[in-house]
Amino acid sequence: MAVDGPSSVLTSLGLSRDTERLYYQLAPAAGASIDGVAQLLQVDRATLLSDLAPLLELGLISLDGEKLVVPTMAGVISDLVRGEAGRAAVIAARLDALARTVPQLVAASTRPSVGELSEVHALDGELSSGGDALALIRKMLRTSSGDMLWLRPDAWAMPRESVVGEMVAEQMAAGRRSRAIYPVRALNEAPEALRSRARVGEQIRVISELPTRMFILGDAHAVLPEPIGYADEPRVHIRQRSVVAALTLWFEALWAVATPVPELDSGQARPDLRRFLLEQLVAGSPDEAIARKLGISLRTVRRRIAALMVELGVDTRFQAGAEAVRRGWL
Repeated sequence: MAVDGPSSVLTSLGLSRDTERLYYQLAPAAGASIDGVAQLLQVDRATLLSDLAPLLELGLISLDGEKLVVPTMAGVISDLVRGEAGRAAVIAARLDALARTVPQLVAASTRPSVGELSEVHALDGELSSGGDALALIRKMLRTSSGDMLWLRPDAWAMPRESVVGEMVAEQMAAGRRSRAIYPVRALNEAPEALRSRARVGEQIRVISELPTRMFILGDAHAVLPEPIGYADEPRVHIRQRSVVAALTLWFEALWAVATPVPELDSGQARPDLRRFLLEQLVAGSPDEAIARKLGISLRTVRRRIAALMVELGVDTRFQAGAEAVRRGWL
């Protein structure tokens, strides 16, 4: 049998018709005592208190000692809507997090059973949190060899950066090579941090954006957040050679498209941003996004784009990208 949908605000809240009727009987009696209301409605006190329970639960009425309080319905409904919206947001976040785990569950179901394989060995590495991060980095540096590779999307803002810099300088003094990729905005936000690294011999390149922190030490260690991003922990410390090699190949791919900053060798950190502007124009990025990525003002972005279009002899941004490709600038 079909059920009629709610036809009023109170029934929409799950109240019965009888409770809705009771609410409208109570509204004119606001300020009266419980016993007075019971007498008015011709019910005993215990029955009245039982009937009031759904209204009290929703906050449509309240009791101040023995006195009945009936706040405005608009105010109560507004509070209820805000509360429901907050709960809905929490539930939505939980559902979203749960949805993201589904691929992992599906992937886990493809794991071969023990009987299907002749040998199974654990990967060399761990997912961990806590501990002394600086001590871990120092130990890895002193017990490894080979190039030190770094993705530093925000390293200059981290309190430990100066200490890490000293550790790296110590290793470079012993003959190791260090290469680091920064987002181009670091040239404006932290030029001195880059210059200090360049002074000890670190090779630095910049790129429009970096998706995560990461460092690789030779072929022995790779460390990055789980999931990838800008968090310190949980972190994945990988020693499995094939995985370290794969991450090294990814770093090298980024290094190949990143731009050297020779100006750092002369104590400057103001390279020509032409290539980055062109990359963003070709990608169709809005001016606001370009300003954020490059760490410069919106006015500067627009001024430099206008100057670039004049230099290229074009009238539109699309033409600027096409002409830059034709000239081999991209």
